[in-house]
Amino acid sequence: MRIGHGYDAHRFGPGRPLILGGVTIPHEQGLLAHSDGDVLIHALCDALLGAAGLGDIGRHFPDSSKDFENIDSRILLRKVVALLGGQGLRIGNADVTVIAQQPKLAAFIPAMRELLAADLGGDAGQVNIKATTTEGMGFTGRVEGIAAHAVVLLVPR
Repeated sequence: MRIGHGYDAHRFGPGRPLILGGVTIPHEQGLLAHSDGDVLIHALCDALLGAAGLGDIGRHFPDSSKDFENIDSRILLRKVVALLGGQGLRIGNADVTVIAQQPKLAAFIPAMRELLAADLGGDAGQVNIKATTTEGMGFTGRVEGIAAHAVVLLVPR
């Protein structure tokens, strides 16, 4: 068994959709990034790569590459899962926390779990997603952006 942790954060900006866990969330701003800005999936990718000892998302999908500009982060997640398969590893479970003052995310979590489970090659029972606020403190509390933490357990295939 191998355990990994990932973290990501992006600031809000105009003119982009807000995508979290592969789901488009109605909101007046999206997250600024080279890719689609899905902090949840980015944190998950980093946790998976870290658990496998394969570095981080920036190493595999650098923001200096045009290949990854505006890319759907679910594509990156599926590429990471393929790398894990090459190492003889699969997901045991994933636990993700999204930190966002706004928007409220509870209604979107079931769809996120289903999408991520499919991309991970597992079932929704292996993917837990929680959303919390910081009670108005910090950059997430001031609604400047969103952050996410992910912890994963990898097991042999």
